[in-house]
Amino acid sequence: MTAVATKFAIRVMVTDAWDHVALQVAPEMTVAEVKREALTRALVRPPDPFEAYEVKFRGALVPDEQVTLRELGVGPNAALIVLPAKRRPAR
Repeated sequence: MTAVATKFAIRVMVTDAWDHVALQVAPEMTVAEVKREALTRALVRPPDPFEAYEVKFRGALVPDEQVTLRELGVGPNAALIVLPAKRRPAR
């Protein structure tokens, strides 16, 4: 018998687009995969450079984006934030 991957919905706020992206994810996805998908959907282009963005979960920075959603404790209807790693000056 093989295990069936169960997908669930999460929300990702991408601050550069000031928009929420709804994603169907599997617990085995890495934070980096979620970040790339959210940025691509919200910005309608691949992020460049990808490393210029960071991810926060429950208000804390996720330092290792290779961790899986399961290892991080992300469950159904969770919210993550993708934001620029460096602050930008206000105009």
